[in-house]
Amino acid sequence: MNFTLKIWRQANPKDKGRFETYKIENISPDASFLEMLDILNQQLIKDGKDPVAFDHDCREGICGMCSLYINGRPHGPDDDITTCQLHMRKFKDGETITIEPWRAAAFPVVKDLIVDRNAFDKILQAGGFISVNTGSAPDANSIPVPSQVAEEAFDAAACIGCGACVAACKNSSAMLFVAAKVSHLALLPQGKVEAAKRVKAMIAKMDELGFGSCTNTGACEAECPKNISIAHIARLNREFLCANIKEE
Repeated sequence: MNFTLKIWRQANPKDKGRFETYKIENISPDASFLEMLDILNQQLIKDGKDPVAFDHDCREGICGMCSLYINGRPHGPDDDITTCQLHMRKFKDGETITIEPWRAAAFPVVKDLIVDRNAFDKILQAGGFISVNTGSAPDANSIPVPSQVAEEAFDAAACIGCGACVAACKNSSAMLFVAAKVSHLALLPQGKVEAAKRVKAMIAKMDELGFGSCTNTGACEAECPKNISIAHIARLNREFLCANIKEE
């Protein structure tokens, strides 16, 4: 398969940046998208040019680092996958593919397709944890948790923090990410002790870092590779409201 690649190139955060066009040929339809970029970079290095910088780590859909905006969609034209799980057979032979970094003020570009997502880490540091002294590991089933509640908590905890929700939102909102982190702790007994403090701190940090407000369009849920439901945003709002009522 042959492709024309329009890739965003930006030398550093202060550089204005621009699209550059590359031709790449004889790509296997079974190659992953990142493998295709590896082949492109080998070609660029061979030609004495600067390779395209992009983020990746596990290449198994677990770490969420492969954050690319491909043909107008976070992680590309497939559902429920990260970029590293996207295969070239999802594109047409001869197609032009536009590749960009996440576009959000809170995710500044570091170089080319790499963005700084430390904003998510700062939100987690603000309250995405429990600090109660739990002692040694409790015996199994010593704290009863209904099966449905446990499943919902695990579903929320599946969030990998890739940032696709932010990239998909026209307001660059981080509500789905924050909701997932607040929700999975709010549902379990261990997280209830600091629930009010947690939700207020995480929302305050989210606003401070420049993320926009929720648009209620559901684009975040549609593009989330782990199918995190926007129902968790409803729980986040409820937790925040309850926290403010308790304070009064």
